[in-house]
Amino acid sequence: MGIYTLCKAERLNSKIQIGKMFGGGVSKSFSIFPIRVVYMPVEQGEVAASILVSVSKRRFKRAVKRNRVKRQIREAYRKNKELLIGELQRREQRLAIAFIYLSDELISTAELEEKMKIALVRISEKLSS
Repeated sequence: MGIYTLCKAERLNSKIQIGKMFGGGVSKSFSIFPIRVVYMPVEQGEVAASILVSVSKRRFKRAVKRNRVKRQIREAYRKNKELLIGELQRREQRLAIAFIYLSDELISTAELEEKMKIALVRISEKLSS
């Protein structure tokens, strides 16, 4: 399992965990426009961080556009996840992270990648506090 891959285990698909994450209480969140990041610590899991990507149908009616944005977010995460993974492994912590797209405009992959870097660094900073 390479550092620059995004395998199945790194995708969050447990209904129970997703429910907990958005049920309030244990999860923390912040926004770096156009992404809202919701994350919470989890006990068990085979990977340091598992992610969920969400793009609202209300923002983009066409599935093609929604899928494009999801692909951009996953790619930005895949390329920059080592900013966070190293910190998590050092602390022996595991996280479940949701990336929710807020804008109703498409943005460039490069711009999204910059925002993703900021978001991942902010998550690792918040872990230490």
